[in-house]
Order: sequence, then structure tokens, then C-alpha cells
Amino acid sequence: MKSRRSMLGLRGLWLPPTGILFLLLFLPLLLLPATPAPHRATYKPVIVVHGLFDSSYNFRHLLEYINQTHPGTPVTVLDLFDGRESLRPLWEQVQGFREAVTPIMAKAPEGVHLICYSQGGLVCRALLSVMDDHNVDSFISLSSPQMGQYGDTDYLKWLFPTSMRSNLYRICYSPWGQEFSICNYWHDPHHDDLYLNASSFLALINGERDHPNATAWRKNFLRVGHLVLIGGPDDGVITPWQSSFFGFYDANETVLEMEEQLVYLRDSFGLKTLLARGAIRRCSMAGIIHTAWHSNRTLYDACIEPWLS
Repeated sequence: MKSRRSMLGLRGLWLPPTGILFLLLFLPLLLLPATPAPHRATYKPVIVVHGLFDSSYNFRHLLEYINQTHPGTPVTVLDLFDGRESLRPLWEQVQGFREAVTPIMAKAPEGVHLICYSQGGLVCRALLSVMDDHNVDSFISLSSPQMGQYGDTDYLKWLFPTSMRSNLYRICYSPWGQEFSICNYWHDPHHDDLYLNASSFLALINGERDHPNATAWRKNFLRVGHLVLIGGPDDGVITPWQSSFFGFYDANETVLEMEEQLVYLRDSFGLKTLLARGAIRRCSMAGIIHTAWHSNRTLYDACIEPWLS
């Protein structure tokens, strides 16, 4: 009779009876294929565009939040037109930011996310208009004066100390005034004709004034996957605060919501189309001042994080 060692194919190797029993019990487990490593989620790159007088340093909290909730996400805070350079004309800034985002988009075939704060939200909207090959999945407009600004702020008082909002149009709607970024989106509801004729930026990207690129810009803008609009009543800078949601004053300074604006009713640059396809999301939050939108964790969790897939 063959020994138990021969029957088990263990010739030359002696195991005690308990060892053999252990081997027989666990051998099937040893022969199972290795369990594949869990798949790690990959996230689209995020591009952050700052606002007036800001720099990349202002977004350190936002970077921390993204790293915690979406580890491994490539995040680029564009370090262009910082500080006083942010007063440069917006079309000049659009060209600079366009050159910066183009290679990032080219390396991200599945798309990118834009988080654009305050004045930067207007820069990003212009980018979406002029770039016929952009691949922006989510454009997150963070407390941005999308329909313009009409209110006294510390920024304006510093730049134009002798002018109040009621007569600032005299400066902003001049060729000299349009050399300042703030004047590029100054929107005086009491001087609409002057605004339409003089605005070299906002009236154009809004499609409020005819220009040869209007059709192409509208088509480009509609390439965006989602438009996320964020703002709130305690902002303290964006005036009216509903401008963050494409609302604005009429001639009586009564705020008309987005759906009541001519640019929406005429679908001049695509808002109505985006809303019809469910691509617009509005996220309003009280209790946040203008300089805290990018550092408030509650706001991030509720209004930003869900769109960074």
C-alpha cells in the first residue's frame, strides 16, 4: 500500500496529520484566482478661474475640498491677471485664459470642469462662446454677475472715488471706461441705449447687440454639459445678487428673474435651450458673503461637489 505521502503527491515531504487536514481545508482557497484590486474612480480635470483682485492663493480651501472628496483630481488654478491686472479689459483676459485652458482640454478627451468665481464667471462664459472645440462638462459659475453689475461696492469706490452708481455710466460707457474690466459688465438699467451701444463685452456675449459671430458663439456655448449657477442674498457685492442667476433690474429697479429677461425669451445665446434640456441648475444659499463662496464647505458639498464627477 502506498503511503499517505505518496497518495497526496507529497513524496519526500512529511506533514503531521493535523497539517494535512489544514492543507485539505484551505487548499481550495489557495487555488482561487486573486481578487482584482478595486477600481479607483477617475475624475475629469478641474480648471479654476479667479475673480477681481484675486490670485490662486485665494482658492487653497477649494483645492483642499476637492482633494478630500475627489482624490487624484487634476486641478489647475490659473495664475493669470492676478491682483490689479484683473482690471485689464475682459477680452484681453479671455485671450490669455484661452491660451492657458486649450492644452488642458486637449489632454482631457472626456472633458473638463470649469469653476469660475465672480468676474471670472464672465471670462469663462466668453470662453465657452469663442471656443468652438471646448469640451466643458460642467461650467460652475460661482457668484458671478452674469447679467451685469449695478451697485456701489468697495471695489468701485476705490477705482472711481468721485462717482456713484447713478452717474458711473458717464465713465463706463466711454471708450476710456471700457478699458477697465468692471466697466465691461457695468449695466445701468436707466441708460439701456447707452449700454447697448457702448458695452464692448457683456452686450456681445449676451447677444443683445448684433455681431457677425453671434450664431457661432451661441452654438459654441450650447456645447456645455451643465451650467451650475451659484449665488445668494447675503453676497454684498453682486448687485442685484440675482445677476448670479441671470436676473436683473428693469428700469424701475425691480428684479426680473432669468425667465423674464429678453436674452432668455429670445434665446439670444442659448439660455432657454439649456433650461429646456435640463442643463441649468441654480443653487442659492443665504448667509455667505462674496469673499467666502470658495471657502465655505457647506456650499461646496451642496452646490459644487455633485458636479465634479
